[in-house]
Amino acid sequence: MPQGRKKIPFSGKAKKEQLKLKKQRKVSNMSFMQESEENETFDRTRKINYQSKMNPGAKTNKYALIFHKETAEELRKRKEMARQSLMPVEEKQLEIDANGYFPRELDFPKRPKWSYELSKQQLDSKENRYFTEYLNEIEKKMTSTELGFFELNLETWRQLWRVIEMSDIVLYIVDIRFSSLMFPPSLYEYVTKDLKKEFILVLNKIDLAPASLVVAWKSYFEEMYPSVHIVMFTSLPGYNLIGSQSDKAGLQVRRRRGRIHMAVEGAKTLLEVCKSIVGSEVDLSSWEQKIQEEMETESREDEKVEVGEVVEQKTVDTSFFQHERFKNGVLTIGCIGYPNVGKSSLMNALKGKKIVSVSKTPGHTKHFQTIFLTPKVRLCDCPGLVFPSKVPKTLQVLMGSFPIAQLREPYTTIKFLAERLDLPKLLRIHHPDNDNTWSAMDICDGWAKKRGFITAKAARLDSYRGANSLLRMSLDGKICMCFKPPKYHSRSDFWSEHPEVQKVIWIQGKSKEDNTLKKEIVDLYDSSEEVSDTEVPTKTQVDQTKTSSDDEDESSDDESADELQLITNKFALLHD
Repeated sequence: MPQGRKKIPFSGKAKKEQLKLKKQRKVSNMSFMQESEENETFDRTRKINYQSKMNPGAKTNKYALIFHKETAEELRKRKEMARQSLMPVEEKQLEIDANGYFPRELDFPKRPKWSYELSKQQLDSKENRYFTEYLNEIEKKMTSTELGFFELNLETWRQLWRVIEMSDIVLYIVDIRFSSLMFPPSLYEYVTKDLKKEFILVLNKIDLAPASLVVAWKSYFEEMYPSVHIVMFTSLPGYNLIGSQSDKAGLQVRRRRGRIHMAVEGAKTLLEVCKSIVGSEVDLSSWEQKIQEEMETESREDEKVEVGEVVEQKTVDTSFFQHERFKNGVLTIGCIGYPNVGKSSLMNALKGKKIVSVSKTPGHTKHFQTIFLTPKVRLCDCPGLVFPSKVPKTLQVLMGSFPIAQLREPYTTIKFLAERLDLPKLLRIHHPDNDNTWSAMDICDGWAKKRGFITAKAARLDSYRGANSLLRMSLDGKICMCFKPPKYHSRSDFWSEHPEVQKVIWIQGKSKEDNTLKKEIVDLYDSSEEVSDTEVPTKTQVDQTKTSSDDEDESSDDESADELQLITNKFALLHD
């Protein structure tokens, strides 16, 4: 038997001294953390999606999201607000004018001037110095509490600079539900006036909004920004979804087909805009032929997903890139937008197969990627960027700008949502205390009770997991809230009868019957009977189910099916 290492004598007195020093260090660290929390400075940041255990040569953390960290006092106040009774707001308050959210003093960081005489190290130093000065200027103008989350990682902004420089046309993508809150006017002015480049605005995910609302937002942007070209798009048109299917609850749901098909209507609309811009300078016939072949294809049977090769420009030094318009007869389109607006899904839908990795987690795309749609058309995918704005942080969570799994306090976001949608009725939940007055915490507890979310040790209702589940449903569009342009409700009849409504329905890939389902579904919810709540499991059942409040990222097929049983049509959750 091998002999072990000889033990060194350790007296009880020495042990007490060791514990005393350990306690002192702990108290010192706690006081330092508390002092840091109380000081509201711009130096307080939080890295999102940061991986602590990485290979020495890995550069994943180089592009980690960096946001300002909320103070303990801010979190405490927000939790208190979440326990207050809900105050339903009027439907007209969903009409927003985003000018107040993007004041002129909140410009986004632009690449400083450079020349070929600078070395790479000198250029990096110049950009770092400029970005630090930029943050200091914002700090002087307003406090962190006035600002929403925005990207503080210089490396991610560098990706934006490279994409804009390489692009002949800038394709800016927004989620139709929050379109004006995702559109920074400073970027539009920089591209169109300073760089003299064409700017295309893509209203994406239009399948989540009524056709009349899509037309109203299109008219709003055309009026506010005359030089913008607008394209309406969805990567999930009706024919890319499996038709009516019954889930285990007997409700009719719609699910995506196995293979990704080209969204031909949206692709054709984008092609027409690009042709009007480039004219005869670039031959786009191969792109037009590709779309035409897809439109003539009648067979849409399920197939395995085709994964194409992604060309990442990591081997090419773009620190000194001189743009040449339509170089070698190739049209370069740069895809830019906030996280979770569907940039990568749009590229997959244009190609007709999976060529770019897609995730619901902000910051999934780390480095810009270039994909050749055809030999003459090149797409450049930029990582999602959160621009500086005054958009409330609770609203930014609904927009998908912040990872839900890393939220420290999700309840005020549920409060914001519940004051604009009748969540207890839509979710068909009972009050956990049999009361008629609801708060955000009550809704989270009610949903946790219905779904059986309980903590592992104490077998209590897991309200945190319930809140995360509701936020994920909202991000997916299963709980759908859409903002509207100013004066939308006063002109609702005009927008519903607008000539472009039929074009939107065509791009959505829906029929008139699909759009008339909205009223029928709402009536169905009005007349539906209450379902019984799920009983809270006992501690013995906890051990059997292995439920834990730390399982925020799990998304099993059964859980998705349970959530889908609540909703048969996304429009059922809109106020219209």
